[in-house]
Amino acid sequence: MSGAEEAGGGGPAAGPAGSVPAGVGVGVGAGPGAAAGQAAAAALGEAAGPGLPDEAGLAGSRQLQLQEAAGDPDAPPKKRLRAAEAAEAAAAAAAAGSGKLEERLYSVLCCTVCLDLPKASVYQCTNGHLMCAGCFIHLLADARLKEEQATCPNCRCEISKSLCCRNLAVEKAVSELPSECGFCLRQFPRSLLERHQKEECQDRVTQCKYKRIGCPWHGPFHELTVHEAACAHPTKTGSELMEILDGMDQSHRKEMQLYNSIFSLLSFEKIGYTEVQFRPYRTDDFITRLYYETPRFTVLNQTWVLKARVNDSERNPNLSCKRTLSFQLLLKSKVTAPLECSFLLLQGPYDDVRISPVIYHFVFTNESNETDYVPLPIIDSVECNKLLAAKNINLRLFLFQIQK
Repeated sequence: MSGAEEAGGGGPAAGPAGSVPAGVGVGVGAGPGAAAGQAAAAALGEAAGPGLPDEAGLAGSRQLQLQEAAGDPDAPPKKRLRAAEAAEAAAAAAAAGSGKLEERLYSVLCCTVCLDLPKASVYQCTNGHLMCAGCFIHLLADARLKEEQATCPNCRCEISKSLCCRNLAVEKAVSELPSECGFCLRQFPRSLLERHQKEECQDRVTQCKYKRIGCPWHGPFHELTVHEAACAHPTKTGSELMEILDGMDQSHRKEMQLYNSIFSLLSFEKIGYTEVQFRPYRTDDFITRLYYETPRFTVLNQTWVLKARVNDSERNPNLSCKRTLSFQLLLKSKVTAPLECSFLLLQGPYDDVRISPVIYHFVFTNESNETDYVPLPIIDSVECNKLLAAKNINLRLFLFQIQK
């Protein structure tokens, strides 16, 4: 999956601005984006002036949707709880007859899957239902694992990267909604909240500057100066500091060992690399399992194939929150002598998946022509879902032939 697809989605469709009473204007996207944009415009129109025709219908429809989600026995417990809380809040607002504009927009612009406001990109189905980027990718990955067509959880229309597009109007509206800082409890626009929490908030949690020599202190930023003035760690003896530095050197040595191994491999005479494309297939078992395989490719004058599987081919990987990929390298050519190789997989030139470099070693013969399945060192399950959601997985393979 390319970085452009994840960041850019299907691209927004710009459309004419819809006007509301009291001169409030909201730009909405044409085509599929109109439904979400019109819902936001309806909420804005209610705050500017009473009596929009679809106001009651919108609130009632949203409340009914939340009640259905709360009562769905197949929904995850966390989603049912959140839907029940949102339904109670909507009912309380309806009973009061009015509420803050921000509170009403929260229920209109939230993701239909996790019922939370999106933190980054917002995707929509062809009927305008909104999904945050994480939930959208997760739906596509689950559908790939279950060999089904991914569908919108609201209207059950088909969704894919080609059918869905981003809704920039909703993204901009969400970025301007106020959100509470978790440290100082002050409200800021969501677009400014991250910077405030990382750089400006006086109550943000920070660490002592002497943490590298063993100070465990964590506390609010406004107490940092007082703590550092009284910190006892700068007065440690030389022997105490040497123990701390020895521990730091050990972790640094492991990192340097990896890089030195890569630099050593780059000095070999026979080096080959190629872009490989894993394509999804299904086993012939009664309960089929998903696996990936590349077309045959030639490196170092030999023919090879790569295979990959999800969660080591467990029966229902779609039911697991933790997802991993493992792969094996197969030699398809006949060799006259043992072929000793080191190899590693890295991200492709057009992908944004994060992979930690790990070097594997194997001696190929005619009798032993395939490696064991080894982990594809992906950072976390989120990165794995990105790969599973893509039509194909594109990576780069490096092969180093060891000559004695």
